[in-house]
Amino acid sequence: MDLGLKDRTYVVTGGTRGLGHATARELVADGAKVVVTGRTEESARSAAAALGNRALGVAADNADPTTPDRVIAAARGHFGGFDGILISVGGPPAGTAADVTDDQWQRAIDTVFLGAVRTARTAAAALAPGGVIGFVLSASVREPIPGLTISNALRPGLAGFAKSLSTELGPRGVRVVGLLPHRIDTDRVRELDALSDDPQRTRRQHAAEIPLGRYGTPAEFGKAAAFLLSPAASYLTGVMLPVDGGAHRGM
Repeated sequence: MDLGLKDRTYVVTGGTRGLGHATARELVADGAKVVVTGRTEESARSAAAALGNRALGVAADNADPTTPDRVIAAARGHFGGFDGILISVGGPPAGTAADVTDDQWQRAIDTVFLGAVRTARTAAAALAPGGVIGFVLSASVREPIPGLTISNALRPGLAGFAKSLSTELGPRGVRVVGLLPHRIDTDRVRELDALSDDPQRTRRQHAAEIPLGRYGTPAEFGKAAAFLLSPAASYLTGVMLPVDGGAHRGM
């Protein structure tokens, strides 16, 4: 199936590694152009170089209020257009409600929550009909994950924001979608597994709870994200798609 991505231009925040980079790779493979952002100039340039000449790397901090305008301007200036954005931010620190400090909460609110809201708001103002805003959220939107208190608090709030935004932008022909990854085999998930006394046993236990019996791959997530961002998904908006191998048991 042709996803209709050829020559469309997307911004992928946090696109230097993990789920963001996997999505950027799938977008480029299907003919799109991408601007990937990372925390440093070196990481952004390296990630873009790995994707080829249809990618541009831009150093950006999601907590910086100037970031959204700057990366959208980079897309338009370098590639001549802006058709959509995938807002992917790094996972907040692990910890229980008793362990997480005020500083950790504030940093997560500034980057994970407010940074994402600000980026989406700026993108919404810049997108024409047919544009799309995607959020990489978490399975914690549907069910809290033990030991990830910050994520459990902030991700559902972003899902609610995304749903509200979808109804506001729908009449303009701009879509808003979300993805809810669970156990995708990224560095972040390996780091979380490594917090246990026996990471391999923890991985086996988690895999056994997934109906497909294994962790997902970043490429599998990237393909799902590329589809939702593409014109092929033109009648999908306001959806929160679990990418979890069936781990979520609800309807």
